[in-house]
Amino acid sequence: MSAVIFDLDGTLLNTLEDLADSMNAALTQLGWPPHSIESYRYFVGRGLDNLVRQVLPANEQQSSSSFTKLRTAMQKEYSIRWKNKSRPYKGVQVLLDELTNRHIPIAILSNKPDSFTQNITRQLLSQWKFRIVSGSRPKTPLKPDPTSALDIAQKMNLSSSTIFFVGDTDIDMKTAVNAGMTAIGATWGFRSAKELVENGANHLIDNPPDLLHYV
Repeated sequence: MSAVIFDLDGTLLNTLEDLADSMNAALTQLGWPPHSIESYRYFVGRGLDNLVRQVLPANEQQSSSSFTKLRTAMQKEYSIRWKNKSRPYKGVQVLLDELTNRHIPIAILSNKPDSFTQNITRQLLSQWKFRIVSGSRPKTPLKPDPTSALDIAQKMNLSSSTIFFVGDTDIDMKTAVNAGMTAIGATWGFRSAKELVENGANHLIDNPPDLLHYV
């Protein structure tokens, strides 16, 4: 193993409540019903556009104007609320400190919009040096497409077969498989261990420092 690529939401950071609060505020503003916080465990992970489509009322899901209004409102609300409750998971500091001590390169790949990904990493994970931090950008396919993961490997001049990809959803496990990386399922995140195994996890870890057993 030569490097580790981490997903962000549900893996390094518990962002669920800020995401849910922001989207529910946007929905309420536009006169649409909010959703439970738990339901957002399954709404998030596939990028902002997919999140917006999933939370819209059924009779509004085909409306491009409704989509645009909610997307804009969500971006505004999340820019205000993103760090109200979001924090690194317990054990993340221990893991990142030890990977740093061992001089193992670390990177982040998220389906969150790149501007938010960069800002949140700077604000909440500033004490660690990530070689590459990459969020979703126009004309770049989202995970589980392997393009961005392979691009990170290339920029680090490493073979994808020597990289661990750590994430908490089916999307992350599929990304690892598609990129030829070792898929590490984080069971403390937004989804179940069953989902992770069914989508290609090579190993499951219950706490962030558990990754060190494989290093």
